[in-house]
Amino acid sequence: MSDENLAASEKELSDAVDEALSEATVVVDEVATLTSDLQRLQAEYANYRKRVDRDRVSTTEFAFAAVLIEFLPVLDDLDRAAEHDELTGGFKAVADRINAIVEKLGLSKFTDAPVPFNPEIHEALMHETSTDVTEPTASKILQPGYKFKDRVIRPARVAVTDPEATA
Repeated sequence: MSDENLAASEKELSDAVDEALSEATVVVDEVATLTSDLQRLQAEYANYRKRVDRDRVSTTEFAFAAVLIEFLPVLDDLDRAAEHDELTGGFKAVADRINAIVEKLGLSKFTDAPVPFNPEIHEALMHETSTDVTEPTASKILQPGYKFKDRVIRPARVAVTDPEATA
């Protein structure tokens, strides 16, 4: 082979290699683009699933809270009956079962007194002053409050005692 043929063959080979490399680069770029699109879609889908799961849980909790709110007057009646010793026999067993079920579902009653007045969980119905307290205090529970999980569904109705103003 002559030098001219060898140079021409090398040129053709070099051109073929350059063309193959440019095609490979295009394919690699396409693969990278498609991989990036796939990763983005997977992330969007994962976020969608998390949002749907979170919404499903909050909807379920909201439905439970709505039903439990309707039961609060019944629970109040059961408490009043128990205070007057009117729950006996089978009625006491039913009342105990109802209270156990609502507690199991996540309903909790708060009736602590005296505690510092907190407007997020207390509703003031009466007001008095006293030298025995140093801050506004929920001194008497007039009607218990209820929480479902961490959310107050009915504030406790309380008598509030403020410290007496000194002149």
